[in-house]
Amino acid sequence: MIDDLYSAKLLALAANMPRVGRLAAPDASVEKIAKLCGSRVLVDVVVDGDRVADFAQEVKACALGQAAASVLGSQVIGASLPELEVAVKQFRAMLKDGAPAPDGRFSELAMLAPVKDYPARHASTLLAFEAVTEAVRTASAKTTGRTTPAGAA
Repeated sequence: MIDDLYSAKLLALAANMPRVGRLAAPDASVEKIAKLCGSRVLVDVVVDGDRVADFAQEVKACALGQAAASVLGSQVIGASLPELEVAVKQFRAMLKDGAPAPDGRFSELAMLAPVKDYPARHASTLLAFEAVTEAVRTASAKTTGRTTPAGAA
């Protein structure tokens, strides 16, 4: 039953999301929208090399997406791009295939393992992690002087 997903811990995380808002001068901003449900996440990042130095987020999502964003917001400072890429891959595998939860700083995502049984909820649950990974990738490329195809002259 879907009500089993909404534990007191999950609801507390969703209600107390850290790093809400916008940064004044982000190195990159990325918005992601889940087409099925309309959940929306907008993240701003400042990077130092490939590590997150500052982060803010605006999240309009269900409690599952908010809880994932809460875990992200509480642990993202200092995370490197490779670490974020692994976390997204592990998180997606947990939801899609029942694989183990991400390890390390994002291990608290394990509480979202029951979402596996609700495929319609996967996209909104992953949004914040997908957005921050893309934002850090974009910001890292800008700060190291590399150009992306979209930014090439």
